[in-house]
Amino acid sequence: MKLKNKRVVITGASSGLGRELAILCAARGAHIIMLARSITKMKTLKDEIEQLGGRAVYESLDITDAEQVHLTFQAILEKFKRIDLLINCAGVGYFLPLTETNTEEIEQMIAVNVRGLIYCTREAAQAMEAQKCGSIVMIASLAGIITTPKSVVYGATKHAVIGFANGVRMELEKAGVHVTVVNPGPIRTPFMNNADPTGTYRKRVDRFMLDPRRTAERILHAVNTNKRTLNLPWYMGIGSKLYQIVPSVFERVCGPFLRMK
Repeated sequence: MKLKNKRVVITGASSGLGRELAILCAARGAHIIMLARSITKMKTLKDEIEQLGGRAVYESLDITDAEQVHLTFQAILEKFKRIDLLINCAGVGYFLPLTETNTEEIEQMIAVNVRGLIYCTREAAQAMEAQKCGSIVMIASLAGIITTPKSVVYGATKHAVIGFANGVRMELEKAGVHVTVVNPGPIRTPFMNNADPTGTYRKRVDRFMLDPRRTAERILHAVNTNKRTLNLPWYMGIGSKLYQIVPSVFERVCGPFLRMK
C-alpha cells in the first residue's frame, strides 16, 4: 500500500506509538484521521502535522463504547467516503500480580485492548469489504505470545487480539483486505506511565526498549509489504518461536528475564 492520498484511521493517536504513526503516515502523503480521548493532545498533533505540510483531522472517541464507535466511523465514511488503513493502536496495561490487580483495572484492559479493538475493526472491515480493498493493523504484543508474571491479564488481552486477527484475516482475504499483527516488546512511550508507575521495570529493561519512531517505521514497512506478522525486536521474535516449541525449557532457561517485572 502506497500511503499518498490514502485515508488512514489511527486509534490511540494522541501519544506514543500512535502519535509517531500519525506523523509518519502524514509525511507519506496520507490524510490522517486521529481517534483518541484527549482532544488537547490531538489538536497539538494536528497543528504539528499541518506545519509539516501534512493533512490531519481528529475526533474524540471512547473506543469501549460500541455505539459511539459506530457513529464516529459512520461520520468518517460520510466525510471521506472510504477507509484505506486502520491502525488499532489504542491500548492500556497494568503490570501487577493477578492477586493485586483490581476489578476496575481488569475491566479496563479487556474493554480497551479487546472490545474496543474489535468494535473499531468491525466498522472498518465493513467499509473495506464494500471497497474490496484495505489494510488493518492490530498492535498486539509479545506478551500475547509469552505471557510473563505481573502481566497475566494484559498478556491475555493481547493473546485475544492475536487470535482475533488470525480469524479476521481469513474472513476478509477474499475481499482484498490485508491484516497485519504487530507484536512489539516494551516501547519507550507514555504507556509505561500506567503500566509501570514506579519505573522499576523500565530501569531493568531500558537497554532493550524499542524506539517509538523506529517502531512506527517498521510497522509502515510491514504494511507496504503486506506482512502477516511483525515481531519486534527480531531476537524476541525468535524467542517467541522457541517458546512455542519447547515452553518448559524456555521458561527454565529464560526465567530471570521473564520475571524482570
